Amino acid sequence: MSAPRLRVGRERPAGGFELYSWYFFRISGLLLIFLAITHVVIMHVINTVDEIDWRFVADRWGSPFWRAFDWLMLFLALLHGLNGARLAVDDYVRSRGWRIFAHSILWSAAVIFLIIGSIAVLTFNPDAFQAAATAAGS
Repeated sequence: MSAPRLRVGRERPAGGFELYSWYFFRISGLLLIFLAITHVVIMHVINTVDEIDWRFVADRWGSPFWRAFDWLMLFLALLHGLNGARLAVDDYVRSRGWRIFAHSILWSAAVIFLIIGSIAVLTFNPDAFQAAATAAGS
């Protein structure tokens, strides 16, 4: 006779949106571990605090690879956190009206922060910023 199997966490959903959400949690979590460790090593181990300034970020974001890297980390972290918060709302908010309200707030905040973060990463132009800083200083 075999010992009962210890179950940790949620069971895999049968299908639909919840199954995709379940898989997304696992895949995005693994990718975020890689992205976060890479970010910490580059920004805090290889380079010191004295080396990281506006020019360092401007030089780094001069490469499309690093912009895509940072945007992917932003995107995955935001959606991974949203997915976890959505599950917490589903677990603890029993009233249908309050659940809809909480989901609306979560999704609205996610869209707003994704737009703001994407604008910051994708439209950053160090030359325009430097020109404006020079004009303001003169």
